[in-house]
Amino acid sequence: MSPAASDPAAAPPDKLSLLVISGTFERVHYALVLASAAAAIGTPATLFFTDRALLALSADEGSGPGWRSLPGEADTGGATDDDRRRRGVAGFEELLSACAELGVRFIVCEMGLRAIGLDVAALRRDVPLEVAGVVTFLADASSGGAMLTL
Repeated sequence: MSPAASDPAAAPPDKLSLLVISGTFERVHYALVLASAAAAIGTPATLFFTDRALLALSADEGSGPGWRSLPGEADTGGATDDDRRRRGVAGFEELLSACAELGVRFIVCEMGLRAIGLDVAALRRDVPLEVAGVVTFLADASSGGAMLTL
């Protein structure tokens, strides 16, 4: 355990920067949990979606929103999110909306879009998505913040 983690008086990070690269339901869901929680306590948060995680932000084209097709959700026939909501855990759409309402910054990796062959027009329109690159993500981070990869 780091000294800061063992010191109850240690200040929390002044910003949370999350690199969301894994395309599994559980990891993307938890990135939304962390970002919304940080924003709820007044800590600015940025989500940088790239590679397979970008599929979570694809629009509903008749088969449901893109996150429904992520491994861990698709494998259960959509039961993972439904089960969590029945147990009182915030669902994917609820967390996504909370992040947007709380001012979490969503950056969509331009290179990641090209890498998986996803057009920006296929992304959701109800979430404030900004198409940019790694340099933008790194410039947005804070020296007093925390950067996590999910």
